[in-house]
Amino acid sequence: MSRGLTRRERRRFILRGLARAALMTVLLVAVYFVVPLEWIDAMPVTVVLVVAPVILLVVTAWQISAILRSDQPGLRGIEALAIIAPLYLLLFAATYFLMALDDPTTFTADPISRVDALYLTVTIFSTVGFGDISAASQTARIVVTIQMILNLIVLGAGVKLLTGAVKRGRETNDSEPEAEAGSM
Repeated sequence: MSRGLTRRERRRFILRGLARAALMTVLLVAVYFVVPLEWIDAMPVTVVLVVAPVILLVVTAWQISAILRSDQPGLRGIEALAIIAPLYLLLFAATYFLMALDDPTTFTADPISRVDALYLTVTIFSTVGFGDISAASQTARIVVTIQMILNLIVLGAGVKLLTGAVKRGRETNDSEPEAEAGSM
């Protein structure tokens, strides 16, 4: 698709893709703040800890598949990152919020709001660790430790996986004209 695009069309295509990525990020954050999470409070935290990674894995697989099928895998990779990264952070934030609802002594700040939970998640992800909100219970410390380990995996393997999918998508796109020419 990019082979026949003029410079102006390509720029418009890129801006549209970046706008979609920004829109998805804003939409995910809005959903986090609007969806009532309290109904999940009746579920055991272990169920939430199993369901959240499954959601993340399904969305990641779907995004990688979309990159591989895309005419613009690099741009689609940016869109995928704009979906996967916020989803990852928001799933942890929702988990922390629900843990605090279940037991207000789980974290050092009491009570912990959705903003506090998101703040804690981003603080852990960025490795800043201000310490104003921290895990107080053993369960919270385990979940925070899991997030810290997954942060390293997401930053390393996740980025490698997405860039690999972009590379493979580009290779597929580059080989398609040769395959079409050979079939004539």
